[in-house]
Amino acid sequence: MRKTARIILTASAVAVALGAFTTAPEPATAAEHMSVVEQGKKLAFNRKKGNCLACHQIEGGELPGNIGPPLVAMKQRFDSKEQIRNQLYNPMVKNPNSIMPPFGKHNILTNKELDKIVEFVWTL
Repeated sequence: MRKTARIILTASAVAVALGAFTTAPEPATAAEHMSVVEQGKKLAFNRKKGNCLACHQIEGGELPGNIGPPLVAMKQRFDSKEQIRNQLYNPMVKNPNSIMPPFGKHNILTNKELDKIVEFVWTL
């Protein structure tokens, strides 16, 4: 084999070997690709987390409950996202006889999870 050809083959082999050892950035998780609203919807529909569908009818939800009011026209029913968050955090402040779980007060959901659900509910 000629010297030039051997050098080219060796250089190619080194380049291939180095390429195999470089670390490519990890692909983003599905959650990172989802918008905050989509993440909130996922939490709201999750039977082990928000479980909003246990009591409320929500567009796109399967097997909704009917104990609570349908979650529609939320911007007309609440003046701000803060009011929705307060309702989720501890509904008994506004209605001491509420059967809705106090998701924030009892640490059922984290503050970040509550914020995501609020963003989703605000779109309804």
